[in-house]
Amino acid sequence: MVREIITYPTPPSVEFAVDVRVFDESIVTLIEDMKDTMRENKLDGLSAFQIGNYYNVIVIKGSDGSYTELINPRILNKNGTITTTETTAYFPGLSAKLTRYDKISIIYQDKDGKDKSLKTEGQESVLIQRKIDYTHGATFVQKMTEDEKEKFEKQLEFGSDVAIPESCPTTFNRDKILQMISIIMVAMLILIVGSLFVDDVTKLSTMWEYQLYTSLIVLCLNFIYFFYAQYEGKLYSACSSCQIGNIVGTTAISLFRLFVIMLISYLLVYPS
Repeated sequence: MVREIITYPTPPSVEFAVDVRVFDESIVTLIEDMKDTMRENKLDGLSAFQIGNYYNVIVIKGSDGSYTELINPRILNKNGTITTTETTAYFPGLSAKLTRYDKISIIYQDKDGKDKSLKTEGQESVLIQRKIDYTHGATFVQKMTEDEKEKFEKQLEFGSDVAIPESCPTTFNRDKILQMISIIMVAMLILIVGSLFVDDVTKLSTMWEYQLYTSLIVLCLNFIYFFYAQYEGKLYSACSSCQIGNIVGTTAISLFRLFVIMLISYLLVYPS
């Protein structure tokens, strides 16, 4: 029978798995249910913990499609390390990089209660270690470094496995557009000051035309900034609450400054 897999944010139903002492029909039924659940969800491994059962039972699927039941598993030896990208059914759609032991030796019992041992390495070793984590009431989050946990918590927040920056950038490409706008506005202010020393109507007319054309350029740059900033902001989900909210305000302030400069230009530069 296919059983429901517990997923985040539902808390696990047990804290620590209980070793199997009686190998009766209920254990056989549990194992068959786990296999059915693995086939239905296309999983390579499953702990009884993940379907709300309190027994210390793990089932893994081999590369040849066969299933191995690990009852009351214990890790005896572990050597080397390996860093891989792991996924787990408890956090559907999410993944994380973790460093685990590359080679492990374990002892366990099969469904008939016979003692067994197993030496494994690589991906199978990682899989078994992750399933044993569940028997201790843990997920792979407890195996992460502080930096890895911080990054994974952001993935949980946004429900996405997309790359999320470690921190919100302090500078953006859109800032270059603002710098260009500022430089042009300073030039417009310099022209206004210069017009105070010009009495020639023809020169004033030329200066006014310059202000008009320049103001159109600044206006266009503001529109480019606004739409590009929206696009760039979507690339940094972690900054949605701090940087992206300033885009509209920054554009409005820039347009207001342009309005003030053009009003002063009309009063002082426009030939009357």
